[in-house]
Amino acid sequence: MQEKLQVGDQAPDFEAVTDAGNRVKLSDYRGKRVVLYFYPKDDTPGCTTQACSFRDNYPAIEEKNAVVLGVSPDDQASHVKFKSKFDLPFTLLVDADHAIAEAYGTWGEKTNYGKTYMGIIRSNFVIDENGKLVKTLYDIKPADSFAESIAALN
Repeated sequence: MQEKLQVGDQAPDFEAVTDAGNRVKLSDYRGKRVVLYFYPKDDTPGCTTQACSFRDNYPAIEEKNAVVLGVSPDDQASHVKFKSKFDLPFTLLVDADHAIAEAYGTWGEKTNYGKTYMGIIRSNFVIDENGKLVKTLYDIKPADSFAESIAALN
């Protein structure tokens, strides 16, 4: 697993396919602040809680000159269904090969019901207008994502 990123580090740039089928790079968002969050799976209880907290508070994020990007290994079709079902106003990114998660240190060993496997460690990053990390939150609880992110944007 990649070392954990630290506040002050340059956020690793990446290119990914969006839920809309477009290709974007993190660097495309220079000039805006970015809340980049990693979640394990579309339409599961924790991930839905996390996504809906960003949805319900999205105007507050936009007021801070920021956008939200959600990242999971799910494919584009899964992202489209998840986004549509919960009316998510932000972009979801496909990370099928978990290259983005690895670059951010959010791909690692997890344990569930005594079974160990590799997967996404739920994490949040807040990136400033110049691409620098201003907040890194590893292993965050779904309900804390929005509050921690907006605090870093203030």
